[in-house]
Amino acid sequence: MIPLFGRGASTGDRVSARDGGAARRPDDDASAWNNTWAERAAGASGSGGTSGWASGSGGVSATPGAGEAFAEADPRAADEIAAAGEATLLRKLRTRSLSEREARDVLRGSEVDGDAAEEIIGRFLGHGYLDDAALADQLVHTAVDRKGQGRMQVAQTLKGRGLPREVIDAALDAMPGDERERALEFARTKARSMRGLDREVALRRLSGQLARRGYGGASLEVARRALDELDRPAVRGVRFEP
Repeated sequence: MIPLFGRGASTGDRVSARDGGAARRPDDDASAWNNTWAERAAGASGSGGTSGWASGSGGVSATPGAGEAFAEADPRAADEIAAAGEATLLRKLRTRSLSEREARDVLRGSEVDGDAAEEIIGRFLGHGYLDDAALADQLVHTAVDRKGQGRMQVAQTLKGRGLPREVIDAALDAMPGDERERALEFARTKARSMRGLDREVALRRLSGQLARRGYGGASLEVARRALDELDRPAVRGVRFEP
């Protein structure tokens, strides 16, 4: 048989240094190169086309998630992320009050991990920076006194801010005054601007405004009463002529 990549050096081909010959013949070099190439080719075939020192596509050694693992293993990186998230939360609290859930959302958006986020939330609660009950009272005051909203709309507002159910129920129970009286007061104010409208048009518009402010099933009845009061003629004193 004739070797594919040339023949290796046999015992007879070598000349010992004892006889004063050369240490290696030219085809000895060729044989050594061919053997090395064959070994690398075999290694590449067994590893999906990569050399023995590389893994992954393109012959580049890489471990998925190595950067993330490094960040997790480096406590300084985690501390810096937490500090940046806390600074972001403080800036937002300077502009408006936040619920606990909203504060957690801010920290999550800043990539603060769960344990660090809870530690920050705990400190902010201790300092009074976060207070769900106080926020609920503030929102109720604004909704009722400034916007004339009813119970249903107030409840939706509190729920949208991420307040827990028990806090919402307590705030609604503490709402000032009577719901129907608040609705009638609001309707009387709006009815004055509808004095020149057809009765049915005014009733539809006024009841719609009441419904949108959360007065529910009482909207139509309250709107009708407000318009009735508006249409009622003023009582004039009787004048006697001599």
